[in-house]
Amino acid sequence: MPYPRVNLRHGIPFYVNSPLHEGSDLGDFVERGAPEITETCSAGAGSLVLEFTTLSRLTGDPRFEQLAKRAFWAVWNRRSNIGLIGAGIDAENGQWIGSYAGIGAGTDSFFEYAFKTHVLLSGHGTPNITTHRQQKHDSWLDPNTIYNELSAEENSPEAFLAVWHEAHAAIRRHLYSPTHHPHYVNVHLVTGSPQAFWIDSLGAYYPGLLTLAGEVEEAIETSLLYTALWTRYAALPERWSVRDGHIEGGLGWWPGRPEFIESNYHLYRATRDPWYLHVGEMVLEDIKRRCWATCGWSGLQDVRTGEKSDRMESFFLGETAKYLYLLFDLDHPMNDLDAAYVFTTEGHPLVLPRTNSRPPFASRAPVARKAVQSNAALRDTCPVPPPPLPFTISSTAARTDVFHASSLIGLHMIPNHHATIDGENIKVNNHTYFPWTLPTSMMPSNGTCDRLPISTTFTIEFPNNNALNTQSVKNGFNIVFNIPQSLDRTMDGSILVKSLSGLKMGMIHESQSRSSGVNPQALESWRVGSIANIPLGRDEQVLIPRDVIGDLSDPSFSRIRNPVMLDIVIQLEQIHDQNQNISESVEEYFEEDQLYEDTPNIALEESISNAGLAEYRTLLNSLLQQVTSALRDPAATLLPQPQAPPTYTYVTLPAVLPTGKGAHLLINAPEAPDLMSAKTSSATLSFTSVFFADEACSGRLPDEAVKQHHVIIMKRGGCTFSEKLSNIPSYTPTSKGLKLVIVVSDDKDDVELAEENMEGQGGSTKGEHNLIRPLLDKPQLTPSGLLRHHQVSMVIIGGGDEAIEALMRAKSIGIRRRYHVESQGLLVSNIFVV
Repeated sequence: MPYPRVNLRHGIPFYVNSPLHEGSDLGDFVERGAPEITETCSAGAGSLVLEFTTLSRLTGDPRFEQLAKRAFWAVWNRRSNIGLIGAGIDAENGQWIGSYAGIGAGTDSFFEYAFKTHVLLSGHGTPNITTHRQQKHDSWLDPNTIYNELSAEENSPEAFLAVWHEAHAAIRRHLYSPTHHPHYVNVHLVTGSPQAFWIDSLGAYYPGLLTLAGEVEEAIETSLLYTALWTRYAALPERWSVRDGHIEGGLGWWPGRPEFIESNYHLYRATRDPWYLHVGEMVLEDIKRRCWATCGWSGLQDVRTGEKSDRMESFFLGETAKYLYLLFDLDHPMNDLDAAYVFTTEGHPLVLPRTNSRPPFASRAPVARKAVQSNAALRDTCPVPPPPLPFTISSTAARTDVFHASSLIGLHMIPNHHATIDGENIKVNNHTYFPWTLPTSMMPSNGTCDRLPISTTFTIEFPNNNALNTQSVKNGFNIVFNIPQSLDRTMDGSILVKSLSGLKMGMIHESQSRSSGVNPQALESWRVGSIANIPLGRDEQVLIPRDVIGDLSDPSFSRIRNPVMLDIVIQLEQIHDQNQNISESVEEYFEEDQLYEDTPNIALEESISNAGLAEYRTLLNSLLQQVTSALRDPAATLLPQPQAPPTYTYVTLPAVLPTGKGAHLLINAPEAPDLMSAKTSSATLSFTSVFFADEACSGRLPDEAVKQHHVIIMKRGGCTFSEKLSNIPSYTPTSKGLKLVIVVSDDKDDVELAEENMEGQGGSTKGEHNLIRPLLDKPQLTPSGLLRHHQVSMVIIGGGDEAIEALMRAKSIGIRRRYHVESQGLLVSNIFVV
């Protein structure tokens, strides 16, 4: 990644940290002054690809393109697990600086260059990275000889399009807020939880980028918000608070930024809607009225007062005025250019020539694009302009959500300074409709507006338990994670609830369209948006142990048993080598982890620093060295070491209960313990004897299968589920007899049948991990054809041969039922009972 800035007058103070400096003599180096900062931004590091690639293609020198692409991928490869990138990053160690992720300052042009690089490079050959140009002199620095070469995929334009698709999906998932009017908030880089509710003027580029990528509908609704904001202040303030309805933190300047004008230009080119011409007219009139100075065009120091700044930025003429000119000059050659050209983030048009007299590039087959997100509708073409509604001129002015944006900005609460005078009467209008240059004739005479999309929310507060509350007050907060002591962060980032006493949960109602492909029962649900005043991201999970939630039953918070899904828990015994030589030392007999496990279990709080933990391990190592050195004393007699106690591991497999006339309730057996506690326990699970019946289709099973075994294992296939059960002999339930039948399905069969039964044909429905819920269409019968008096409980699991192998090694088998939480009859989607 490039450094943020370098003072060319005094040299590069970072040189000692460069890989090119390895092996150099540091004797003459004297650091003067404070060290230079190494913090750069994702936009700065990732926005070199267009210019540097063009330079390489025109000069035949591939180094510039390789350096720029390498910086782009260095940023993208450090994205979080939910696909977000931060604003600040250290150029030397690649660590994120700050935890905010957004679409505005710090990240804006990274997303822009991901898509535009695909446009610019499509149709051109990829660089020939296997052949290096001959170095002309000693200072010729080829990045492919200093670092590992970029792969063919990383050099392909398809890879940059895949980055845009994944980034757009992550932004839509975690930053997009439809409340009141669609806008984008700033969220936590790792969790996606909302952190700041403001928009900035730099983020106004995003509607234009969406337009170029074919996401015109999303671009239109996003642009409406910035248009209403410009109408209110006759400029765009640097930051505006969506939550508070005013300028954020006093950042009210507008230095003449072009992002809003650029997006307006692209939207007009895509829609040909005269609305955007009137928006451009509003911007032009406000700039002429507020920014003209004797020596040029100044920015605004405060958009509220109109105070000018004694400064004219280069991008005002280079971009703002340029996009305004292209907006109104419909016959300009740039507006009819049939070529894959793009504008850089500085407003410079770039296009790669089709021929080159010195091509250092080789034609390669296009790299197949990888799937970025399952079931994601990736747009590959741009839609045609939307047709205007009957008896209207502008389809944008006739939208049913056009006043949602003005309501969010608060235009209805401010006077219209552009009111016209009709004779002696002044038309007292407010800014309810916008832009202020829009003639009333363009507004539909009988237009309607949808209801404001306000989210339904409520808060649950659990009663206080005095004992737990006293303990919570004593322990305070978890300093490391800044959360109450009743909560904890797991290794995967989930919230673990250790106590419900005095806990507050904020619920948000969510609904999805039927075209989203989700379970119809989950079209409407609740989501925990905050817990203990801590905001949660859309994909953050809240884990509540079943012993904590108990049998809680309340209309606002109820534990409900899953009637279809459960888990099969398999206890496996670890195999140990018993042929240990008694003369081996303690270190040779025990592994390092076993040495620590055999020591007293000292509970370390998460607030203990790494230094404290390292000190504890150092002390323990010293003690172990003293003990083992004493055992090595020739005078000491080595005794045979005790046999290591048996250890167990646990495997959990999801299972599905059958449906139909022959389905029977799951047997009432003690539930398997939680895996976190079971790993340190040797307690035997409910079922200890297993009979393997293969497919169980060749006839009646032996009597000992039901009299001396708790579980019968069958492979799926060969005959119907009802025929498999009919081959089980009749029996009288006993403590040693049959309790459960497990059918093991092959994963390949599950996928194929899941595709065939997506509509629920044949009574099957799609379960977790492509499991099919089996249909027992006939009552259970005995091998003689009589109605079975004692019904058999049956489940089906996936895994194929691997699952059967684990069942063969099982010391015992247990079941663990699944539960979920409902509130007011709707599922709480991100609470999981563990």
